[in-house]
Parts: sequence; structure tokens; C-alpha cells
Amino acid sequence: MSDQTLLEQWRIMGYSTNENKTKQKKLWDEYYKLEKAVYKQLLADPSLVVTGTVAELAEKYGMDIKFMVGFLDGINDSLKEPNPIETMDENTTVTLDIDTEKLYKNMVACKADWLYNLPEWEAIYSEEKRKELYTAQKTSGTIVKPPKIGRNDPCPCGSGKKYKQCCGR
Repeated sequence: MSDQTLLEQWRIMGYSTNENKTKQKKLWDEYYKLEKAVYKQLLADPSLVVTGTVAELAEKYGMDIKFMVGFLDGINDSLKEPNPIETMDENTTVTLDIDTEKLYKNMVACKADWLYNLPEWEAIYSEEKRKELYTAQKTSGTIVKPPKIGRNDPCPCGSGKKYKQCCGR
């Protein structure tokens, strides 16, 4: 029995830089295929709250425990109430109560076009709403720097003095 949690085991397996690149690609290709199938089922009825142990959900969705842990890790930020993924084991009861807006935005943030372009989204949000969510997510990470104040420019505090003689000291 390993001293590592299921999540630690998943992260070592999925993100190890010591692994053979071909083996790593095969693992992720298999995971993405399974992940897409689970999301298709969940998005078919997004109001349905799915509950069960990690092992029960793995069996329900036809996944190995390791892939279910990866799925739970990925979806956790998109749930109304996050699951205790850091400490969970096979018998931990988890709940999938999805916040669809968060889920869509998180899929966009991860550049998971195979997920945010699923046809199941069409029944949940109109094309306009999906574009709005997409744009909101893309612009949320944009940093806008204010214009730089030159030392001889008027001070932004409104004193009437040059910046270098006022707040720029």
C-alpha cells in the first residue's frame, strides 16, 4: 500500500517528466477520450447531481480509479461545493454538482476545445451566451497596465505640481 494519496499518485503518473514521452502521450490520449465521454453524460442533464464513492463513479463511467481521480481533480473547481480531493481514497463519497458557467469558463481557460465545443452545450446555453462566456474568460486574464506617468507630467493627485515634485518623490 502506498503512503501517497490517490491525487498524489495521479499527479505523479500524469505529470511526471521522467516518463517516456510516448507512454505519457498514450496515457493522456486515453484520459481525454474517457473525460469527453463523462462530460457528454454529465452535460446531457446538468441539473442532475451525481453522488457516489470514487470507486462507484469510476465503475459508473467505465474508468479506472486513476482516471476518475484525474477527472475529479479537473472538475473540482467547477463544482458548487468542491470535493476533498487532496485526502480522498476509493471509498470517499464525492458529489458532482456542476456550476455550468464555471465549467464552461474553466474549459476555455484550459484551452480544452474538445470539451467546450461539445454539442451538449447547445442545449444548455445559446450560441450568444457561449460566446459571451468565452469572451469573459479570455479577457479575465488580460492585464491592462495604466499609462506610465513621466516625471515632468502633472501629478495625478490633482495638486497641480509636476509628478517629480509631488508624489514622485
